[in-house]
Amino acid sequence: MNCHYCDHEAAFAAESEGLKVGLCEEHFRERLQELAEADGLETLKEQVDVDRAE
Repeated sequence: MNCHYCDHEAAFAAESEGLKVGLCEEHFRERLQELAEADGLETLKEQVDVDRAE
């Protein structure tokens, strides 16, 4: 699977209602930064079950 924004191979993929979208590491980090700046990260954390490696 390729990144939704460029032709690089996707390092991450998200799926919702049968639609799957891939992101390369660079674009994943950019989207994550945008979420953090827009306070959307807290909302995302509430919606997604994230397990931390300890």
